[in-house]
Amino acid sequence: MPTWDPAQYLRHADHRTRAFADLLARVPEPQVPEGRPLRVADLGCGPGNSTRLLTERWPEARVTGYDHSEAMLARARTDLADTGADFAHADLRTWTPEEPYDVIASNATLQWVPGHPHRLADWTAALAPGGTLAFQVPGNFDAPSHALMRRLAASEGPWRNRLDGVLRGADAVLDPAGYLPYLSGSGRTTDLWETTYLHLLTGPDAVFDWVTGTGLRPVLDALADDPAARTAFTDAYRDLLREAYPVAADGTTPFPFRRVFAVTTVPTTPAAQEGP
Repeated sequence: MPTWDPAQYLRHADHRTRAFADLLARVPEPQVPEGRPLRVADLGCGPGNSTRLLTERWPEARVTGYDHSEAMLARARTDLADTGADFAHADLRTWTPEEPYDVIASNATLQWVPGHPHRLADWTAALAPGGTLAFQVPGNFDAPSHALMRRLAASEGPWRNRLDGVLRGADAVLDPAGYLPYLSGSGRTTDLWETTYLHLLTGPDAVFDWVTGTGLRPVLDALADDPAARTAFTDAYRDLLREAYPVAADGTTPFPFRRVFAVTTVPTTPAAQEGP
């Protein structure tokens, strides 16, 4: 996992959180037995911007945010101290719930987890009766913001040998239909879709500023001990992004961003949750 900078990530928090709000709009209200608190997990909670939406949707719930980055967790604990949410370290490659959850949600995280489709069965199996697993992942790995980064990393330059195998390709996530075999099951209700947002970003080199908080992090880590190579790469990449994403007449930079969504709800009768 890359090294994260919470402040940089949050520079575009409104745009980054919008997709999670759209995801939550499709999550049904869990049916929780009387006397038991609603239990909600936020996988890859980052600095807590997604967790806050969960606490606003279910203010009486016991909400836990999980993340691999201690820097992100520290920011989340500070920013959400007023919510009652708690936060814990977790590696989603191996994390398995220790108790049933009514909602397990994830916002733009699973693309960082190799083989994550195979983890979905463990997480749906841990849902309480009537519980829901909901996640969204970016589906823009073929967009210029990523394709140009990969092309530059493979080109001749002081970074070439350092960046071999560092960046993810389009196979980091699946299309909506690709997730169906991992989520479907007897009695389940599954909803899969994709949306392309047109974010209108502001500020100089806005797309570069965006990816500096996310997709560029592996490059920045790999070249951290070679400042000259790191500067050469980021300068060249910034120039490519300026050409690929020109500033509009109103001063904003249009940034198309495709995302893939999945919501699956297990039956309220435990026996009916068994697959075929």
